[in-house]
Amino acid sequence: MSAETETHSARLLRTLIIGAGIGASILFIAVGLSTELQMFGDGSIFSYAVAAQDAWAFHWHNISGRMFGYVYAYIPAETAVALTGNAKAGIAVYGFLFFSAQLVGLLVTFAADRSKGRPIFVTACLSTACLCPFVYGAPTEMWMAHAIFWPALAFCLCARMNVPGTLAVFVVVLALVFTHEGAVILAQAILFAVFLRSWRNAAFIRAAAACVAAITVWLIVKVAIRPDDYISLVLNAAAFRFVDIGNLTEPAFVLLTVALAFTDLALIMLRRLAPNKAYVCSLVLCVLLLAAYWLWLDHSLLAEGRYNLRTVLLIVTPALGIMAAVQAMNDEERKNSPVPHLASMARVIEDSVNPKIVAGALLLTILVHTVETAKFVVAWTHYKASIRALATGTVSDPALGDPLFVSAKRAGPGLTRLSWHSTTPYLSVLVAPGFAPARLVVDPRTNYFWISCGTAKRSEQSSTALPAESRRLIRIYSCLHR
Repeated sequence: MSAETETHSARLLRTLIIGAGIGASILFIAVGLSTELQMFGDGSIFSYAVAAQDAWAFHWHNISGRMFGYVYAYIPAETAVALTGNAKAGIAVYGFLFFSAQLVGLLVTFAADRSKGRPIFVTACLSTACLCPFVYGAPTEMWMAHAIFWPALAFCLCARMNVPGTLAVFVVVLALVFTHEGAVILAQAILFAVFLRSWRNAAFIRAAAACVAAITVWLIVKVAIRPDDYISLVLNAAAFRFVDIGNLTEPAFVLLTVALAFTDLALIMLRRLAPNKAYVCSLVLCVLLLAAYWLWLDHSLLAEGRYNLRTVLLIVTPALGIMAAVQAMNDEERKNSPVPHLASMARVIEDSVNPKIVAGALLLTILVHTVETAKFVVAWTHYKASIRALATGTVSDPALGDPLFVSAKRAGPGLTRLSWHSTTPYLSVLVAPGFAPARLVVDPRTNYFWISCGTAKRSEQSSTALPAESRRLIRIYSCLHR
């Protein structure tokens, strides 16, 4: 391949990556809002909390170390409810802000990345297109952590060495660590990425000071605002699930991994038979096999597993960030790096990257994400309809604690993969016309209850944007269990 052809292929790959990242971040908003995906899973209680204008009392005081999400999405959404008296408008604002986090992060990264060719921005687009669809729809604060990581990396590497630049670095690092506990690891990855230039570099000293200051503030807040005793045990258990490598056995993740490996293997074999067409043929062959799998063999659905795949963001995002930081370094910075042989290692990796292979892998990844997300969204739409039918119907199950309760098991076995046991009652309020269900849909399998009796009673009196009867049903349900 000539140098001119290689450069042209590299430019096309860069354009493809940027288009994929920006396109995905826009689709996150469009699909999320049109299907009310902000109400999936724990999103039901979060959306209900916005409608009730009580998110802090309902849950966020229990996760004070993740306060960025509350400030970014919940305060504006609750303000919208307060100004309009319209709970539906507040939930829409919450959904828009939550789903738009990736797009906002990319735009800020583009503005902050002053390195030649903007490799940090390009890699951020790659990460958005390839990683974020795994957790899309799951109401995880790691979604926010990913969105903030890339601007934080760009500011730490590229911000001017003056007071405004230093303040910007501190603010964005502070925002990052207040997204999720896993973001502390992301912050350390950023610090290492800056260290690669030189530990004597003023940018490294500034980034280190910002990380120490931000983590100190984070620890003070976590100690000062402790979670309820009921919630503490749940949070500890969730932390272990978050770092469980077994989360990577989710079928959709395995499918993509196998597809990429198969394409590489097919490419190696086909190069001997058809050198000029090997790239296209290997990709087409893999797509045909994927189509056959989806049409005749596939019975999986990436729904609850989206929450588990936060682990992918925790592992891969820092690796991509360090890769972007190395790419942003010039030859002199690589030679003077504290890491031995960084320049030679980077050169070997860059020389071995084939833009056509990367482009094919990216297109294959987009295809898998598109199909898996479409399956998820269609199933979610059917599940909402089934919960709405139960909530507006006449059938009830008084054995659950009240004559106006109905069991979520009546939704049918085919939809159980979309159920989120602890938040079903709140979803039944949200999907009912006018937020006024005739029945509260309750899942008898749940062993976790979000709101205490006292909190539910206070909310019943204050949350005037929701119908009084709906608030009463939530209060009855909460007081039966907490």
